[in-house]
Amino acid sequence: MSIMNVTSIATVHSPVAEGIDENWGSVVSEIRVNPEWTSGLQGLEEFSHLLVVFYMHQSSFDATDLVRRPQGRADMPELGIFAQRAKHRPNPIGITAVELVEIQDNIVRVRGLDAIDGTPVLDLKPYFPPFDRRDDAATPEWVERLMKTYF
Repeated sequence: MSIMNVTSIATVHSPVAEGIDENWGSVVSEIRVNPEWTSGLQGLEEFSHLLVVFYMHQSSFDATDLVRRPQGRADMPELGIFAQRAKHRPNPIGITAVELVEIQDNIVRVRGLDAIDGTPVLDLKPYFPPFDRRDDAATPEWVERLMKTYF
């Protein structure tokens, strides 16, 4: 096993204080970038969407999470953790595509970030459709049921 060092570049300030499984699409959050990284935001305001990479600091993982039903729902199939986007995983790294609302100084306001208040942000990336969208992607039928109220 290899240990890597990562640095938090920002912190999420969100009206959501505990993990939820629905209605993230309307949540507006502030990503407060640490002062030493603020100049790295230059030019980001030209994009409509971003990818936010974050550390799910309040999640946990144990062997019982390796195979589970998404959101613990009885109508979902039992799946391995790598076949789902659950927060309880061996390395609790989250990645979400969000709408960029605005940037003011070191504050990046976004809509649709499914990260709770206080979440450390590891990276911000501009959303590049050639890299980040796959028009030919396929998902199992249960994904549509699971995501019906998520965003």
